[in-house]
Amino acid sequence: MAHPKRKQSKTRRDKRRTHYKAKAPTLSTCSNCGAPVQYHRVCSECGHYRGKLAIEKSIAV
Repeated sequence: MAHPKRKQSKTRRDKRRTHYKAKAPTLSTCSNCGAPVQYHRVCSECGHYRGKLAIEKSIAV
């Protein structure tokens, strides 16, 4: 197996990893209640998805 002749510096290693970063999720607003919701997810506030009730939410008293 081939081995590197010299150790790669930390700077060179880090330059290669500059694009490895997490992106913030894209948010939209719920069409029913207006709360911020991630795409393709049920609204955690009202339980609607694409204008229809997907999960029955109980109201805490």
